[in-house]
Amino acid sequence: MKLNRYFFILLAFVLAYGLFEFYRPKPIDWSASYRNTDKIPFGTRALYELLPSVMGQASVKNVRLPVYNFLTESKPVTPSNYVFVARSLRFDDNDVRQLLRYVARGNGVFLSAYYFPDTLGRVLGFRALVKPPRLKDTLLTNQFTNPALQKRGGYNFFHDDGRNYLVTKDARNTVVLARNSRNEPTYLRIRYGKGFFYIHNLPLALTNFFVLDRKTSDYAFKALSYLPARPTYWDEYQKQGRFDDDEQSVFRYVLSQPALTWAYYLLVVGLILYALLAGKRTQRVIPVVEPPRNTSLEFVQTVGRVYYQQGDHNHLGQKMIQFFLAHLRERYGLVTTTLDAEFAEALSRRTGVEVSDAQDLVQALQAARRTVTLSEEDVLILNGKIENFRQAVAG
Repeated sequence: MKLNRYFFILLAFVLAYGLFEFYRPKPIDWSASYRNTDKIPFGTRALYELLPSVMGQASVKNVRLPVYNFLTESKPVTPSNYVFVARSLRFDDNDVRQLLRYVARGNGVFLSAYYFPDTLGRVLGFRALVKPPRLKDTLLTNQFTNPALQKRGGYNFFHDDGRNYLVTKDARNTVVLARNSRNEPTYLRIRYGKGFFYIHNLPLALTNFFVLDRKTSDYAFKALSYLPARPTYWDEYQKQGRFDDDEQSVFRYVLSQPALTWAYYLLVVGLILYALLAGKRTQRVIPVVEPPRNTSLEFVQTVGRVYYQQGDHNHLGQKMIQFFLAHLRERYGLVTTTLDAEFAEALSRRTGVEVSDAQDLVQALQAARRTVTLSEEDVLILNGKIENFRQAVAG
């Protein structure tokens, strides 16, 4: 019962801590996740939910597959758009080849990130560069090159440090759609085959904080207005991997929630300490096992007292001889069928007593066996010789 009590106390403490962490007011999370499920300032849930109206569609399909798998296995409709918003885009060579084929057939790919794959940049003729930290500028503004989309004073995204910009080498197929106040490109449209790549270098501008801020709320929609209104796919694989929310395991969900994660770790540590400390303190005491007692001597003494009290000295003497010979057989391996001179010598050799003492004892045993009725005195004499023999052997 004591073990169960400790366990339930630990379990109650962990549950209480987990509930407290889960329901207490959360501090604002300023990390940039760019996830379409996040309501934090730098998630993209607002843009994802408003995007269908911009694209003139009932909904935008959420994609949780690598580019190669999606474009080869799902076979998206043509023409269509494929939108990526992330801090960094990671494509392997197979992904890049499939993206190029997809755009060449007349589709559009919108890529908003600070860092792009070099393989894609070499094919399309652009590079994404970053200035040294000493040149950061949070007051830097951005402006569209199309006068119809421009805003007086430009757009300032003060949570961005202003160090990222684009460089283009293919003036024939590339159009600069937006620049910063240093006249550096931040948004490009690059023709490839029958379609276009839209390279946007300011993903923070598309997050909840700036989409919902009155001063910058129209920037994201102006940037996406260059995409034709048609079926659109939104990539979440770059940020959340393959599994949708309904495919998440319980353990994966626990680790995705900070409060539940800490409660889980606390439970594991508590169980380990419980096993090491409580289990060691409450283990059962090892019982003391006494060695088996030799009751043969007690039995002999009891039988002797019975015969002595009844005055049956003859039976007492005979039993004494039987027990003594049985002792010689078990202890020294002697054959006690015939008690003669040869037996006396064997007894002397096995026990180490003098031959004369052994012969004297054997003669006493023979005499006692031949006597029809042993008296009390005969029994005492026989017992004395046996005890002397035992003491000689023990000495």
